[in-house]
Amino acid sequence: MQLDIIDKQLIGLLQENCKRTTKALSIELGLSVTAVYERIRKLENHHIIKAYVALIDKKAVDKNFMAFCHIKLVQHSKDFVIKFEREVAKLNEVLECYHISGDYDYILKVLVNDMTEFRDFMVTKLTNIDHIGSTHSMFVINEVKHTTKINM
Repeated sequence: MQLDIIDKQLIGLLQENCKRTTKALSIELGLSVTAVYERIRKLENHHIIKAYVALIDKKAVDKNFMAFCHIKLVQHSKDFVIKFEREVAKLNEVLECYHISGDYDYILKVLVNDMTEFRDFMVTKLTNIDHIGSTHSMFVINEVKHTTKINM
């Protein structure tokens, strides 16, 4: 699907606040309510808009400790990769997991309450996954920028 300028503007507005009404969006874009509704449905049907979510204040829900974990597998066989990815996807503490190039195979973004909970996560969950050769963790000192908005 080819996005036109209106689609891109609409996506930008929805990324800023997806709770805006179709009427408010139509006023901002200079389109009818029906036209905006149809564009949103088209973006959803083509899976350009994948989901609507609420962004939560980590401190308000006692999740103040963020770490990035580099993971190296013992082998890069298809079976090892599939099993690792399936198992890590089940871990609630893991917010994001990326298969990466470089010295490590994966990087995980992990969110827990504190260092004690992180240690428990590492000892009882993450390192119990088969085929992990080594891990390297880094802890967030300060979040300088965090956005989910993709500029169009």
